[in-house]
Amino acid sequence: MPLNIVQLESRRERLRKEIASNLDFLIGSVTSQGPRGGFSLTTAQNGKTRTKYIRSTLVAEVHKMTRRHGKLKGLLKELSEVNWELLKAKSET
Repeated sequence: MPLNIVQLESRRERLRKEIASNLDFLIGSVTSQGPRGGFSLTTAQNGKTRTKYIRSTLVAEVHKMTRRHGKLKGLLKELSEVNWELLKAKSET
């Protein structure tokens, strides 16, 4: 059974709030520098791999921020689906 407009708008507002609370994110992967130790943040920009050194005191925070990026991607996809359902529901009324 399809959700009604009020339920969809409520879901959309919840997603907006959750997205807003996760905006401190980083795109990329944390990688180890091998036997020498150390870590880096690796990202792709314009088809090229970019690597940034991460100070050891920041590794945990960078991991946390890269995980948020994955969460945000899922939330944005879900929000897009809710927006689509809202458009469909409003056009049927």
